[in-house]
Amino acid sequence: MRNQELNANTRSLSHSVWPAQAIGKLERDAADSLGLTLYELMQRAGQASYELASRLWPQASHWLVLCGHGNNGGDGYVVARLAQAAGITVTLLACEGSKPLPEEAQQAREAWLAAGGVIHAADACWPEQVEVIIDALLGTGLNRAPAAPYDHLITLANAHAAPVLAIDMPSGLAAANGTAPGATMLAAHTLSMIVLKPGQLTGKARDYIGQLHVDELGLSAFLAGNPAPMQRVDAQDLSRWLKPRKATSHKGDHGRLLVVGGDRGTAGAIRMTAEAALRAGAGLVRVLTHEDNIAPILTARPELMVDALVEERLQQALEWADVIAIGPGLGQGDWGKQALKTVVACEKPMLWDADALNLLAINADYRQNRIITPHPGEAARLLGVKTSEIESDRIHAAQTLVKRYGGVVVLKGAGTVIADDQGDLVIADVGNAGMASGGMGDILSGIIAALMGQKLALFNAACAGCVAHGAAADAVARQRGTRGMLATDLFELLWQFVNPEMIQQ
Repeated sequence: MRNQELNANTRSLSHSVWPAQAIGKLERDAADSLGLTLYELMQRAGQASYELASRLWPQASHWLVLCGHGNNGGDGYVVARLAQAAGITVTLLACEGSKPLPEEAQQAREAWLAAGGVIHAADACWPEQVEVIIDALLGTGLNRAPAAPYDHLITLANAHAAPVLAIDMPSGLAAANGTAPGATMLAAHTLSMIVLKPGQLTGKARDYIGQLHVDELGLSAFLAGNPAPMQRVDAQDLSRWLKPRKATSHKGDHGRLLVVGGDRGTAGAIRMTAEAALRAGAGLVRVLTHEDNIAPILTARPELMVDALVEERLQQALEWADVIAIGPGLGQGDWGKQALKTVVACEKPMLWDADALNLLAINADYRQNRIITPHPGEAARLLGVKTSEIESDRIHAAQTLVKRYGGVVVLKGAGTVIADDQGDLVIADVGNAGMASGGMGDILSGIIAALMGQKLALFNAACAGCVAHGAAADAVARQRGTRGMLATDLFELLWQFVNPEMIQQ
């Protein structure tokens, strides 16, 4: 699990995320703007990698550097040369290719040889005393499973006791989307060059990246003038969206939220959504649910207004509400279908989740006043594809959902993706494996809906809600670990994140 301390992101990870296919042009434009050659930029990347490895493992006296047949390998040659000059024993293994090395990588290789360095074949035996492994095999260019000898080197490194520093990407992990189509390096740390890439933040990234670092290589001024097409957000961003309340505010200022769902036997789902909305600051929360659920919900949380879901009351509640959340525990029977049919006619801001999404997959419609919050399985049903296709490119899936259904899409998972039809795209860099348990989605729906009621625009409410939700789960994980985390455990610590002024340093 990534470093999840409350102030984990004071390590100042960049918020700029660039598509992998844009990195080459970005590097060339940045170098040109500063009058640098690409080889000078490679030297900066190697220097940054060497310095990070030296800080992380200052006592390590023997490094193994694995170089691929590309520019990532060029970075590795620079690291090896600097480490050897500092008195560290370096063993360098290089993969050869059928084509010549790129010019900059060839220069780095020659500089290593000129400094007395030795290049061993990829199938050479490894020394016994290796204390650090530098992964400079594949970098950001991967788009398929690693072939020989790369796959074998990755397997050997993963079986070795020495920690791995990956340069740019753990080899085998796709920078474009975070898929791992074959053997993939298990890095202890990853140093991203210049900007972050989507594959470091979503998909299978959390399994392989280790602790993520970024070095802009002295290009911060250039990057400031070139806005990134994607953004990374975390708990440090909450103060942008959630300002302290005025002392004279009252419950009517903070949104009247209607929550619809909870068929017979699913009182828990709708209760969690409604209570999460209260915990996230909703002024008034009204629940319409199956009549059997009224007593248990009111007993558990008397601050809620709860009534039976019938057509007349639903019409009245829709007139009363500022925001509607529908879906948790709704079911796909006639009862739920009729409720959704009535809600569809409303033009107020709304959030659809759970069974509302399953019904939407059957009767698709396009609207701008809605946030949908599918997990990968629901997203697959909404797009008529397999779940594996969603997970193979989560960013593309979120963008496709927006095109088909409109509004704002929250594609849940490790590295939740939030997208809208204006082209905005955000990856929420929060959360942990403890959230893989029942009810977490119900909690998220309540938080986002509450923020919608507090006058946040739909996209901002989705971003802030996902971050607060994931950050609260991270805080629980720090106290108790990830195994056995309950959705309602988040209520104990959610207050810190929906009141970000409480955690400002």
